[in-house]
Formats: sequence, C-alpha cells, structure tokens
Amino acid sequence: MIVFNLACEKSHHFEGWFGSADDFTVQAEARSIACPVCGSVAIEKRLSAPYVNTSAQASSADESKPVAVANAARMLKRKFLEHVMESTENVGRRFPEEARRIFYKEVPERAIRGTATGKEVTALKEEGIDVLAVPDLPALPDKLH
Repeated sequence: MIVFNLACEKSHHFEGWFGSADDFTVQAEARSIACPVCGSVAIEKRLSAPYVNTSAQASSADESKPVAVANAARMLKRKFLEHVMESTENVGRRFPEEARRIFYKEVPERAIRGTATGKEVTALKEEGIDVLAVPDLPALPDKLH
C-alpha cells in the first residue's frame, strides 16, 4: 500500500491510497480518481515523503500491518458503498436537475445519487447545494442480485 499526496486542477489537496505507483497511474489515466471537494478528475501527484522501513529485522507483526490496514480500508469502503446504494435513489444523469429541485423545494426532500460532470458539480456547489463526489460506484454482486 502506498499513499500519495494528490491535488486537483483547483488545488484541492487530498490523499490517495494505492496498491502501487502503477495503480495510481492506471487510475489517473482512466480518470477514475475524483477530487472529494469538487469532483474534478484532473488529478496529479504532489510531493510527499514516503515511509521507508530501514530495519533489516522487521517483525512479522510489522509486515502484516499494511495488509491489515488495506483490508480494513477495503471493508470500510465496501460498507460505505453498501450504505449509499441501499439508502439513496439512483436518478442517473438527472442528478443535477433533481438536486436543484430538492434544494429549491420543488419536490419532497430525499437522498439521491447519480452522475454529473465536474462542471455540473461545481455549478451545484456555487448555488449552495452540497454534493459529494463518489467515483465509480461498483456493483456489489452479493447485495444487488
């Protein structure tokens, strides 16, 4: 597991955890990493100070910590995604329109999810509408079928 300091084109800084440097490159090129603040997918690595274990006698407990952390992070992400999928209505590409209708009380308030471009997310935020970018909600086969 490797942690990179990242930033979007609007200089919002955040961390990204990846299995390897190649994993970051593949995801960045596929534009599947999104800024948690504005939703932008124009992401680049920033300078960071990686941790390097210099001990020749690393204990097996120390070696298993990154694996345990990675597994815990995957489980937490999975639980979060399950909660989002179970507690929201998917409005698809109508997300910006529906978010506005809810915000301006044209329809009853409800939890929704869908897709929006970075520009649409920015416009929603400029109107005072709180949105959270969650890139690529994968199908969770054991929960959705």
